[in-house]
Amino acid sequence: MNLPEVVSLAEWQAARHSLLVKEKKATRARDALAAERRRLPRVRIDKDYIFVGPGGKASLIDLFDGRRQLIAYHFMYQPGAPGWPESGCDGCSMFVDNIGHLAHLHARDTSLVLVSRAPLPMIQRYKLRMGWTVPWYSLAGNDFNDDLGVTTGFGLSVLLRDGADVFRTYFTSGRGVEALGSNWTFLDLTPLGRQEDWESSPEGYPQTPPYEWWRRHDEYENEAALDHRDGRPAA
Repeated sequence: MNLPEVVSLAEWQAARHSLLVKEKKATRARDALAAERRRLPRVRIDKDYIFVGPGGKASLIDLFDGRRQLIAYHFMYQPGAPGWPESGCDGCSMFVDNIGHLAHLHARDTSLVLVSRAPLPMIQRYKLRMGWTVPWYSLAGNDFNDDLGVTTGFGLSVLLRDGADVFRTYFTSGRGVEALGSNWTFLDLTPLGRQEDWESSPEGYPQTPPYEWWRRHDEYENEAALDHRDGRPAA
């Protein structure tokens, strides 16, 4: 493996400072994007969507749980559809694993929920398996995902409540959602990075195709146990 050169502490500090200048520039650019995002126009949501959660039927207003802002993650889970597993999407599952305690969002008048096409009993079983506490609602056949442009994939919508009126203010998907996961943030700080073959890394670094290594958090140990049982070294 072509690892970076070994240098003196002074040389390392100089290289680190040079990178820090670029990191601060990127931070200011992100701050500017956030400021522009706060000024995006909004669109009113007039349709009366009915979801189903642990407490029974719920309106879109109910998902705010009395707060002014709502972040809704469109979790890919549609059992029975062609190509869909009976378990929730592994990438979406990794994202939810990275969600911290919601009290910190609540302190800023913001709720966060998951929404999926799967029926509530399947959602509850999978939620129990994963050990999650994030509120998770079934679309129960409503058009919420379709109307917000999430037909087959995943995404994240941000909504604002003004009294009884609800507005959509922001949406992102793909790597825009990925950037919210701390797994990627942590790995991007390491010498080996994400170890995916699209990254620009020195020759010989371990790299595999993206997505293929992703697992639900309880599947890594199961896979390692199978490797051990078959006499193969654990990955």
